[in-house]
Amino acid sequence: MDDLQIIELYFARDEKAIKETDTKYGRLCFNLANNILSNNQDSEECVNDTYLSVWNKIPPTRPNNFMAFICKITRNLSLKKLEFKMALKRTPNVIVSFHELEEVLSDDHIPPNIGDEEIGKMLTAFLQNEKEDARNVFIRKYLYFDSIGDIAARYSFTESKVKNMLYRSRNRLRDYLRKEGVEI
Repeated sequence: MDDLQIIELYFARDEKAIKETDTKYGRLCFNLANNILSNNQDSEECVNDTYLSVWNKIPPTRPNNFMAFICKITRNLSLKKLEFKMALKRTPNVIVSFHELEEVLSDDHIPPNIGDEEIGKMLTAFLQNEKEDARNVFIRKYLYFDSIGDIAARYSFTESKVKNMLYRSRNRLRDYLRKEGVEI
């Protein structure tokens, strides 16, 4: 079933929508949650919470990209659960990912007149101009929190190549943001 049909099931308040969402995106959501939480039970709980949240948001929301919509909800719920469960003891993958990007996107360096939405648009524009491999590696690391080893295996790269790609992408992002008027 395609995304538009699933969304229509939500608008019709048909419980089959949740089943179809699980069939199509359950594994993706679980992997995303598990990359953040590193706990199967917590990850399953986040996926179930994702379905409830989607049920509550559709309608009135009609997402243009259903997969991105679901992934964003799963990611946010997983990060909230991580914060709640771990307080100051976060998992290394998430901390390393945030630390790497903080060098480029730190709140201390972003002018107050530039909001999160504008930064998001800049980030999207930057990624659209990246080569496909670099873009995919960047997204897997900083959106899905995949480990370097997992990314290397997924794309048949060495871990060293993945690290270099991420380093270069962060530098290009820093340069891009400077050109856009964001002092880093």
